[in-house]
Amino acid sequence: MDVHLDFPSSFVLQNICDITKPVFELKRNPNGSLANKMALDWFQRFPVYDTRKAEHWLKSGRFDDFAALSFPDADLSHLETCIMFFFWAFSTDDLSDEGDLQRKPEGVDDGHNASRKILYDPDAPQPCDSPYAAMLWDILRRIRSTGNQGTFRRFIQAYLQFSASQIQQASNRSLDRIPPVEEFILMRRATIGAALVEAMVEYSLDIDLPEYVFEDPIVIAMSQATTDIMTWPNDLCSFNKEQADGDYQNLVCVLKQENGLSLQAAVDILTSMIQDRVKEYVDFKQRLPSFGPKVDAALRKYHAALEHFVQGCIVWYYSSPRYFKDVEPLGKKEVVIELFLKKDVA
Repeated sequence: MDVHLDFPSSFVLQNICDITKPVFELKRNPNGSLANKMALDWFQRFPVYDTRKAEHWLKSGRFDDFAALSFPDADLSHLETCIMFFFWAFSTDDLSDEGDLQRKPEGVDDGHNASRKILYDPDAPQPCDSPYAAMLWDILRRIRSTGNQGTFRRFIQAYLQFSASQIQQASNRSLDRIPPVEEFILMRRATIGAALVEAMVEYSLDIDLPEYVFEDPIVIAMSQATTDIMTWPNDLCSFNKEQADGDYQNLVCVLKQENGLSLQAAVDILTSMIQDRVKEYVDFKQRLPSFGPKVDAALRKYHAALEHFVQGCIVWYYSSPRYFKDVEPLGKKEVVIELFLKKDVA
């Protein structure tokens, strides 16, 4: 299908933080600045960007703020690893979303090969031919050193899902294909790396839960709900940046295309979908079964940490120069977003 989406010059964006705030608590980690300094020293060892590009990328990303909001209870060492994870995840994602590989699934696949080779061998040397694989090698080493086997295994499985979804997304772009809504939602859960995030939440607080807990239908439903609640606001906030880059792998575009909607109607429907998903999460949480006192306590800690991540994530979306240039939507009930021209995207 050839993609020819027409957009008006602006749309109205509501503040999703107001929808999620009653359910998901916002906290900030006091170790954010120090952990960021340590993680920056690490990141600068890898030739991912030249100096000018790195400065712009870090300034617009504000990944230190993102980590402080998303992992508010992690200690200094674990928070440092979480910021390192953000540096790796966002630079890897940007490689396929914005770079030369955006519409080249074979290139995306090749780019992940170096990382796949180090997943299962703890004695594998740090790769020297790929900075992305080299960063992942170090992150895996840190997770393995303090995390339990279940957390590490879930991280590996999540990485494989993430890399496969990036290949599929690049294929969709190369074919100018906008998937149906339900297909896109399933793929989007993987492309945002939600399962990677869940493993990092476990790691950040050394949470140890038995495998059978993650196989419970209600726990799975809660995971899918938090994934959607953190993902769909990203599509709202990143839509402007992505449409200017000619990238329509975004739920706003998918809703617009499938239902023949105006841009504003698609944005409003997605906003309502988020509101409904928050209500569903509350309902799932009330139906959560008991697994025994010890496991229940660990699961409460895990879900509280995941809720902190979700709210921190959404607040970061609405305050990030990565998505907004001349407007600051955070703290406002709604704002008018003027669409970028392609030449406006750095």
